[in-house]
Amino acid sequence: MVPAKNNLKFDIFRHWSEKMEKRGNTRMLLVICVCVAAFSCVSASPEVCNNSLLPGAKGDQGEVGEEGGQGTLGKNGRPGPPGVPGEKGLRGEVGHTGKMGHIGDKGDGGDTGVDGPSGLKGKPGTTCDCGRYRKVVGQLDSNTERLRKAVQFLKNVILGLKETEDRYYLLVKEPKTFREASMNCKLRGGSLAMPKTTSTNRLMADYVSRAGLTRVYIGVRAQRKDTGQTSNYVYADSSPLQGFAPWSQDIELNSTLSSATNSSCMELLSTGTWGRVECEATMFFICEFPKSRRRGGRTG
Repeated sequence: MVPAKNNLKFDIFRHWSEKMEKRGNTRMLLVICVCVAAFSCVSASPEVCNNSLLPGAKGDQGEVGEEGGQGTLGKNGRPGPPGVPGEKGLRGEVGHTGKMGHIGDKGDGGDTGVDGPSGLKGKPGTTCDCGRYRKVVGQLDSNTERLRKAVQFLKNVILGLKETEDRYYLLVKEPKTFREASMNCKLRGGSLAMPKTTSTNRLMADYVSRAGLTRVYIGVRAQRKDTGQTSNYVYADSSPLQGFAPWSQDIELNSTLSSATNSSCMELLSTGTWGRVECEATMFFICEFPKSRRRGGRTG
């Protein structure tokens, strides 16, 4: 819609134009038209003028601002992939020599070797009249038998020795500690008795009983370990018990001994059982001696 003010202007313009046309003044009419158009543009509403304005040209770029302060530290990123393995280092120096280990068990016997070559044939013997020597040989045999019985009497009655097929046993009636008893047997050429079979153990127990004693030292004691707190019992020659151990009722088979006790030595009772005893206790003991061998034979 055209405002009322503009309608008035058009009415005035129309009135003057009709009047000028009647007078025939065309030039004057043209001037009036130009004035009215100019006046209409100037007196137009602000809304219409604002809509007709166009944006200006883009301005020049501003100056670069100052550098800002350092920001806060961000979070740690994810770990990267594993790196390439490094080169192998140099070989280290040889370490100190360790402690000597325990003596191992006795190994199995080796195979029988190949028979050696036969010896050279001996020279032929000379003819001998043996008749006159038979009496001498018979007399020697008789003397040897009497000597053997005398030695047997000496061993069994005077010295009180007991024997098996391969060993002699001597009961020493001198109170000693375990260490002193072991040394005494070595000085005699033997060692503390080591009953390794039931028959030998029974023989020694009867030996003790007939002597009127109740207990003696035997060659069995605890062998302490460097790395553990317990000890295993072994014979005086460091051989294992091999399952034979007639413990008394308060000792279990294959028993181990705590390092907190000093009862690491063994005694043989007259009943044939073994019992623990402190090594510093003094008592009688039994020594054993191997029988000598002569050309594969046995001397008794």
